Amino acid sequence: MTFDIGAAVQWILQHKLLLSICLIILLLSCRQWLIGLIRKRAKRKAQDKRHLVNTVKNAANLSLFVLLLGIWSSELQNLALSIAAFTVAIVLATREFIQCITGFIYATSTRIFRVGDWIQVGNHSGEVIESDWFKLTLLEVDLHNYEYSGKTLTLPNNLLITNPVKNLNFLKRYSTHTFVLVRDQSVNPFTFKDELLQRAAAHCEHFKDVAVRYSNLIQKRLEVPISGPEPDIRLTTNHLGDTEARITIFCPTEQAIEIEQKITQDYMALWFEHKLRNQQLVKS
Repeated sequence: MTFDIGAAVQWILQHKLLLSICLIILLLSCRQWLIGLIRKRAKRKAQDKRHLVNTVKNAANLSLFVLLLGIWSSELQNLALSIAAFTVAIVLATREFIQCITGFIYATSTRIFRVGDWIQVGNHSGEVIESDWFKLTLLEVDLHNYEYSGKTLTLPNNLLITNPVKNLNFLKRYSTHTFVLVRDQSVNPFTFKDELLQRAAAHCEHFKDVAVRYSNLIQKRLEVPISGPEPDIRLTTNHLGDTEARITIFCPTEQAIEIEQKITQDYMALWFEHKLRNQQLVKS
């Protein structure tokens, strides 16, 4: 008994639905096996391989799409010819999906971010945990205190071509943190500005060397000067006539709020000390 290859091919072509189901099961199984293998090795070596897992997912989905398109090409061609009169309506109805695919191609080709980066899309900011053909998934980050909010953002990819995309990856490790302290004008803060600067520098002394190297690295890559690494204090007044101390520090992101609290404590202590001294001078 001989095996007829032509008859087998003919039978497969006549049962495209069965072939498609088998192909889907096979590719999805291989994808899950490969992802599991990558995650196991990444866990053993303590490495972040989320970007590789994301790439495997997208490559498997693309391969499955191309293979299914090849299997059903004749049917799709006949279908396309039969609905030629409705092409414009279909394009209008699916323009968001087309924009999502275009946004994914744009983001992938320009490499504006990768899995694990901190980015800001419009008013949304977070850490990229997954990106596919239609959506972008972020772990939301509050840029005021540099902490995860616990929320997961799912953004359509069309936002990548309709909104500015900011890569905040440098902010993930070190940040230029600025905060404002407001008091009335009963005390002249210029009298203790130098002392406050010395205390702020003391709070930043333990990471000064690393901050200098990281600041130089950022300036070299971005080719623009940035604030720091020395603390800076700018004294101004607001529209109510109160004194504003705008303090800027270049520090590790996870320590920004802690150092802000220490400098705020120093500022308040010096302010009340000088206010008490002024009151004693007036009484005397």
